[in-house]
Amino acid sequence: MSALAASLGDPAGVGPELLCEAWARRETEHLPPFFVVGGAQALAEAAKSRGLDVPIARISSPGEAEAAFRAALPVLGGLDGGWTPGKPDPQGAGLALASLEEAVRLALAGEAGGVVTAPVSKALLAEVGFAFPGQTEFLAHACGLEQDEAVMMLAGPRLRTVPITIHVPLSAVAGLLTAELIASRCRIVAQGLRRDFGLAGPRLALAALNPHAGEKGNFGHEERDVIAPALEALRAEGIDASGPHPADALFTERARAGYDVAICMYHDQALIPLKALDFDHGVNMTLGLPIVRTSPDHGTAFDIAGTGKAEPGAMIAAIRMAGEAAASRAGR
Repeated sequence: MSALAASLGDPAGVGPELLCEAWARRETEHLPPFFVVGGAQALAEAAKSRGLDVPIARISSPGEAEAAFRAALPVLGGLDGGWTPGKPDPQGAGLALASLEEAVRLALAGEAGGVVTAPVSKALLAEVGFAFPGQTEFLAHACGLEQDEAVMMLAGPRLRTVPITIHVPLSAVAGLLTAELIASRCRIVAQGLRRDFGLAGPRLALAALNPHAGEKGNFGHEERDVIAPALEALRAEGIDASGPHPADALFTERARAGYDVAICMYHDQALIPLKALDFDHGVNMTLGLPIVRTSPDHGTAFDIAGTGKAEPGAMIAAIRMAGEAAASRAGR
């Protein structure tokens, strides 16, 4: 398996320092080899700020990364810029975008085993010409897919969740949900769990939209008119899908033992339990792509960048999960 390509993220955020922290813990955390696309100066300064001994090895091709990884953090290419913790600017956003684009290109070309994306600022990326709501949508486009063909899954040690609708107002959710949308996303999730996690028969638990799963229509009809038909279609295809389950009981320890992923109807229904249970180890993984892509499930954290307070657990988990998924795809 080729080394993973990590994008730098916004140099004003916590991405560079957490990549350095992950490399420093590579042996104790049993991490696969990875290299960072650009940002050698920013990475060196970020490591110094945390008191880390992280030698930087500038490499000219991804093929050099695995050998260099043992003794130094491999950094590819001439993309660079200063480290500006807590002070985001368009130049840093441009560096983050260039790093992201190159990391994805390398994975699509087979030169990297997968992509780990460090956090970026969507607002700042928009200022430098980024025309996508987020990195997930960009990845779908870069891979030649429609946006609906890329599915965001949040994963931690105790829970996996998938939101059917994502960055939309809560008032719009019911109107956007269709049986076809739910079934389509669930198919991608089932395939992803088989391909990237080695689960032969993944178990999907679909959350209800309304309180008490609609209470037989007293609190809404989406469970009967939208979610139930999706479940019927999935079961007819041999997918192990259950529900609709009342969301207030779906995330208890006992309930979690009965499924591999919770399919949620809207953003916060999926992210609140994941962050409550696994905040410091949560990973954002994009299913449905021809390449492996993971990211720590947190943002740039401009307010604590450079203070040494940022926890590396989610970045470490994202790198580990990308390596495991890449190995699963390779049949190892």
